[in-house]
Amino acid sequence: MNISSLHGSQTGTLPGRASGQGRLVRLVVPFAVIYNGVLAIINAHGMPLGFSHVALVEISLLFVSLLYLFYRGLSEDALPIVALTGFFAVVMLYTSAANGLVFVDFFRNVLIIAVFCQMGMLTDAKSLAFVFRISCVFVLSVLLVEIFFTRIYEDLFYPSLYFSNTRGLEQVAFGGTKIFQNALNIPGRFSFGLSDHRTASIFLEQVSLANFSGVLCIYLVSRFKQIRASDRWLMIATVVFILLTNDSRSMLAFAFVCLIGYGLFPKISNSLRPLVMPGIILAGALVYLLRPDASGDTLDGRIVLTMKGFFDLDFIQLLALDVRNVAGFADSGYIYVINASTVFGLLAFWLFVSFYPAGQTAAQKRLAFALTIFLFLNMMIGGTAVFSIKVAALLWLLVGFLRRPDVHGH
Repeated sequence: MNISSLHGSQTGTLPGRASGQGRLVRLVVPFAVIYNGVLAIINAHGMPLGFSHVALVEISLLFVSLLYLFYRGLSEDALPIVALTGFFAVVMLYTSAANGLVFVDFFRNVLIIAVFCQMGMLTDAKSLAFVFRISCVFVLSVLLVEIFFTRIYEDLFYPSLYFSNTRGLEQVAFGGTKIFQNALNIPGRFSFGLSDHRTASIFLEQVSLANFSGVLCIYLVSRFKQIRASDRWLMIATVVFILLTNDSRSMLAFAFVCLIGYGLFPKISNSLRPLVMPGIILAGALVYLLRPDASGDTLDGRIVLTMKGFFDLDFIQLLALDVRNVAGFADSGYIYVINASTVFGLLAFWLFVSFYPAGQTAAQKRLAFALTIFLFLNMMIGGTAVFSIKVAALLWLLVGFLRRPDVHGH
């Protein structure tokens, strides 16, 4: 496959190939969103599953996508993706050698970003709209069952058994429920009180559902005028139901940021994009100075946890020389990235997120600023969930699509 022929397909001059790509995207991306729910049903009513089954599904999704990308070949537009993947491949080899074990955890996260960015560069607007629409239909349908027919949701998916079998997470029993233990409403935690538990929908755990609402907000803010009216109402309704029942403080704030940012982001200089991450970290430091004793599953408690992680960093962690303990940083995204890929890995990720999205049109600028705020805010109050294929596939597909030279928006 030569460069010129691929470049032509990316700009929409080869509709046959674009439709082939569309078919793959329409299968792979929605399944990446819902596969946990499908496996949970099998685990609850068919055969017991383990972590290997979950890993096999994710690997298969990436493998099929990679095969197609290799078939299509690479062009000069793929150079940032190649550079990102190459850099973190070297980091993976380094961390594996330095720790005396095969460590692919963070490289897998980077591969998800790379694959779906490139898939987005090759897909078409109708396929992009379809995957967001169908994913939204699945999530909202299951969410409504969970809210209004909770017992049916529990019996169908049995989330606590699924996470016990596939992740080894022994569940804390409360009231005989079958829902994942993180669904428990913690005293003192923010809540609208519209559900007797924190909802999770098809994702089965609460953080991914919250992040899904954030991805929908990014899609709405960047493609609002291009989205047909029925899809707008579907997605707005989904975001509202999630925010009212998931008890996510950060995504509630992010939804308002997107609402304000729709008019504001196109007016801001792209030179400010790299300042988002340092700005969020500085804001976290201010919270730490004001509330150094904050703890627990509250917004200031999560921020203080991350800031303490920054202050406790040592030479071993900065150079990722103890990756065996990386799972202990699942609630602090910045600290997780450093421990899993060195401080240079965090710098590379920051540069990629800040500069990879296009920023010429109003739509592209809305996406770029919303993306940086979404990711770097999440990494302050959460951990690895933002890298999960369940939401990352949709997010980076959108990022890649809006980087296409033939995509315009106002």
